[in-house]
Amino acid sequence: MLASSSFHGGPCSHLAHPTTSRHHKPYFRVTKPHPVPPVCAFLSSRRITSNRFKIRALNRESDGATASGKEARPFFPNLHTVKIPVGDRYITVETGQIGRQASGSVVVKDGETILYTSVCMSDVPSEPSDFFPMSVHYQERFSAAGRTSGGFFKREGRTKDHEVLICRLIDRPLRPTMLKGFYHETQILSWVLSYDGLHSPDSLAVTAAGIAVALSEVPNTDTVAGVRIGLIGDKFVVNPTTMEMEDSKLDLLLAGSETGILMIEGYCDFLPEEKLLQAIEVGQDAVRAICKEVDNLVKKCGKPKLLDSIKLPPPELYKHVEEIAGDELVKVLQIKNKVPRRKALSLLEEKVLSILTEEGYVSKSETCVGAEITPDMLEDEDEEEVFVVDGEFDEGDVHIKPVLKKPVPTFYSEVDVKLVFKSVSSKYLRKRIVKGGKRSDGRTSEEIRIIDAECGLLPRAHGSALFTRGETQSLAVVTLGDKQMAQRIDNLVGVEDIKRFYLQYSFPPSCVGEAGRIGAPSRREIGHGTLAERALEPVLPSEDDFPYTIRVESTITESNGSSSMASVCGGCLALQDAGVPLKSSIAGIAMGLVLDTKEFGGDGTPLILSDITGSEDASGDMDFKVAGNDDGVTAFQMDIKVGGITLSTMEQALMQAKEGRKRILAEMLKCSPPPSKKLSKHAPLILVMKVKPEKVNLIIGSGGKKVKSIIEETGVESIETQDNGTVKITSRDVASLEKTKVIISNLTMVPIVGDVYRNCKITSVVPYGVFVEIVPGREGLCHVSELSPDWLSKPDDAFKVGDIVDVKLIEINEKGQLRLSRKALLPDQGTDKPNENQSTAGVSKDSGSPQKYTNKSKPRQSSNTPKGDVDKIPEGTFTKRYIGSRKNEPKTSSNQSETDASSDSGGALVNGEAQVG
Repeated sequence: MLASSSFHGGPCSHLAHPTTSRHHKPYFRVTKPHPVPPVCAFLSSRRITSNRFKIRALNRESDGATASGKEARPFFPNLHTVKIPVGDRYITVETGQIGRQASGSVVVKDGETILYTSVCMSDVPSEPSDFFPMSVHYQERFSAAGRTSGGFFKREGRTKDHEVLICRLIDRPLRPTMLKGFYHETQILSWVLSYDGLHSPDSLAVTAAGIAVALSEVPNTDTVAGVRIGLIGDKFVVNPTTMEMEDSKLDLLLAGSETGILMIEGYCDFLPEEKLLQAIEVGQDAVRAICKEVDNLVKKCGKPKLLDSIKLPPPELYKHVEEIAGDELVKVLQIKNKVPRRKALSLLEEKVLSILTEEGYVSKSETCVGAEITPDMLEDEDEEEVFVVDGEFDEGDVHIKPVLKKPVPTFYSEVDVKLVFKSVSSKYLRKRIVKGGKRSDGRTSEEIRIIDAECGLLPRAHGSALFTRGETQSLAVVTLGDKQMAQRIDNLVGVEDIKRFYLQYSFPPSCVGEAGRIGAPSRREIGHGTLAERALEPVLPSEDDFPYTIRVESTITESNGSSSMASVCGGCLALQDAGVPLKSSIAGIAMGLVLDTKEFGGDGTPLILSDITGSEDASGDMDFKVAGNDDGVTAFQMDIKVGGITLSTMEQALMQAKEGRKRILAEMLKCSPPPSKKLSKHAPLILVMKVKPEKVNLIIGSGGKKVKSIIEETGVESIETQDNGTVKITSRDVASLEKTKVIISNLTMVPIVGDVYRNCKITSVVPYGVFVEIVPGREGLCHVSELSPDWLSKPDDAFKVGDIVDVKLIEINEKGQLRLSRKALLPDQGTDKPNENQSTAGVSKDSGSPQKYTNKSKPRQSSNTPKGDVDKIPEGTFTKRYIGSRKNEPKTSSNQSETDASSDSGGALVNGEAQVG
């Protein structure tokens, strides 16, 4: 109907065809249209074209807005784009087009790597707690690199380990900036939409999440950004590409705000502390520049923060808790052991909860106030009633008595009391450390807990160690294997990443004396295991020096702080016990911090704590883990629980950590019993061989048949071949290893014409000859003409499978196939008379060595000689057997090569005249 009214009811349709509409049918049919008068044609085309022009103009305007970044598209009025300089290039930040219903959303581009990040929160606040309700989810979609995931469903599934690590990188710097008292469930989602293989998405994800939170309604104190720092040569590079990182000695990811550093995580190859501080300073400058640009963007399009939703406990509640539990807290915090101290704190908390939530509490200050005087008009019953004249007043008849007004008890919610009790406990612990100079276990700020180490406690494991530091204990176990035990990782670029060394960290609830869930590894376990793994990786030998795949399991059997660093120490000892030739020993230590000491009776200087416990970690302002040896650092990780720390504070922490690390390394040398430093008898044996690359296919065989047959024959566990000619044989015993080595050596050997092979077995008999196994796994063809100096009708007349013969290599063809001769090794008969009783066949394998001939050949029988007169042929005449016509063929000498046999062809060519078989 719309089409009909547009064309049939047009302003000029009646001028051309006033009585009929049939001339409009060609518009709907593929036929020649009726000519339209010029005026009508002009008006109609103008009307239609103008509508189309409007649509095109809208597209051009919107495209121009996106390109310039200054004007918003008409359909996206809140679109804002800004370019931020980072290192030697720019990142592009765009908001207002994608994810407009989210509280905050942003698209960040670096090269052709694009991330989309959104921030949303629940409308209703959740139950108050001491932990901010925020979750982070990061996903690398295979479509970002033009791929699809494997499996039946062809979609992304469970979060991978490296995605979990990036989730932690996003969460850790953002959490300290969230305001206390905000309990709306907050969720940060981040997806990699495009990946170019050059610009890593992890540091970009931290920046994108920080920008999205800054633009959202979630209340926070500072804008957060993250960068990666590499050390290429002697130059620090901000956000290096993946190709540049291959030559980098440092991999540092730093996140912070304009005011300070919030999180660092990095790995390096024994860099000194001074270099690390320089890298951190470069990263902090880059973060400040990004945060300034983001703050300008927030002023333009940021949403107002929900500050009204913040609910804090009543201020007077802190004072009430101190009045009730202050004296007992001082005594409880002096208990050295963790479990008794935890139970005592729990009982004290129950007491405080009972008073403030059930019984009600009256402050001591209220009870100390004097009694309130209230006038009470009472008549004295003992005195007689006296009448007074009007206007007179007898004061003696009025008695003013003081009456006490009872204070009303105050009740508080259980959640508020728990939050305040934890805060007060932390305050008293800090005061004990700063003012008293002693920690809960009686140590000073730089003192290390007592260390004990034991190796070889698991007899069947390839390597084991039990490392105990105070109340933290790690049981480390090492397992050695071949490439099949390596960990395979699927990534965006499509290249299979194989890890020959990995450390798996386990934190069961029993290690803290609790009952809890047991299942898949948590994000914390994955993060701690990766930190310990990267700390030990620089001291491992190369694959050429130690061809094993190495797996380390660290099970935390006791925990009271710094369990990841205990995994580093225990893992190092277990590797040495397994016989892994490490370059040096590695130790790890966790450092703590009390930032504002003036509040707790100090002089205001930050107090660094060495080898912190669990309570000091929870109540302190920093958790700084450093691993390395005497020369430098291999891994480090820092989380800040306050607004940020300065470089001077970090320098002090690094130097104090270095001294603590040295003391721990000295204690590890006292391990009893010490590491065995040799391979366990239960570990598999791996033999590495080098063959010519073109010989690798001989080992594999057609469809892998040859390598499978070798494994079945010898009993080895596996045979791994590489394109460069490296062959790795894995076995449990030396005998099968040596047997496999001989077979592969024979398979890949380079035979030389003229070599003689003794006592070789015939493996098969064919009409044109026999196949002889000159060495295990390597065969050659001995043609029927080379089997015997005597004439043979068929090879199986004189030979059978299993016979033992001596052969000589007389030719190698272009395909590498071997041509053998038995006849060439037989002694020259000269003119000796033939022995009629002598056999022309080789002896069987049961009869010892092959029989040697005395006659060079069988006497020739001429065409005119009758069959019965064969023995009468004179000596010195020879015969050759030809198949087919020999007309016009030249005669050949007896020592001329007569055959060219191929095991693939199934036949032989005799003098170029006939094919046998």
